[in-house]
Amino acid sequence: MDALIQLDPIDLIWGLGMMAIAIGLSSWQRLGLEIPLAIATGRTVVQLLVVGVLLGVVFGLNNPLAVLAVVLAMLTIAAITTRNRIGKKIPRLLPVVFSSIFFCSALTLIYTTVLIIQPETWYEPQYLIPLAGIVLGNAMNGAAIAGERLVSTITSSRLEIETHLSLGATAQQAVAGYRKDAIRAGLIPTINQMMVVGVVTLPGIITGQLLSGINPLDAASYQILIMFMLAFTNLTTTLLVTQGLTRQFFNAQAQLTLP
Repeated sequence: MDALIQLDPIDLIWGLGMMAIAIGLSSWQRLGLEIPLAIATGRTVVQLLVVGVLLGVVFGLNNPLAVLAVVLAMLTIAAITTRNRIGKKIPRLLPVVFSSIFFCSALTLIYTTVLIIQPETWYEPQYLIPLAGIVLGNAMNGAAIAGERLVSTITSSRLEIETHLSLGATAQQAVAGYRKDAIRAGLIPTINQMMVVGVVTLPGIITGQLLSGINPLDAASYQILIMFMLAFTNLTTTLLVTQGLTRQFFNAQAQLTLP
């Protein structure tokens, strides 16, 4: 296959033309999206260029500490973002989210790296950093969706929960149904993506590999593996986050205490 066609600054400037047209259409239709689109465009350019330079240095170093530092930074940002989306007022939520995402993502990456991909070194940045980014991003979204759903449902169902508690139900039993619904909500995007992957959509990983000249069957094989990774990580993360989140709503006497 042909080598990847590289994009120079002129090509990216032409690419910006699409955003300029989008901003113009927003103004024409009076959608009020001109400023958000402009900010998003600027952030996309700056963030990705900085990441490109940073990863170039990390790949060149090929040092485990440098690779782990990048992964830790991504993990921290993912945990903080998830905490903010679920609710800043909930006490001790950040440690719950951080530990849940860390444990589930690490378990997935170790399983995949040791048993399946088996690179020459476990910290090979070519594999670890992209896979960690994909796993952490999806774990963040799944945990945020499940957490938001659980918080809103518990908040709006206080009387029903307290009724269950007064009838002798434990805290876990009183919210079991709400927790299951929250976990399902967190898994819906991943399951939907798995249902149509390769038929309706081509995810970013397979598209990037195809653009780089990888054999289409090899690209499809990696995408299959990644979809399995995402399903496993999202399920385990939402299980742990909703479990930990439930504890934050009850005191030692199993009384409901909303923040």
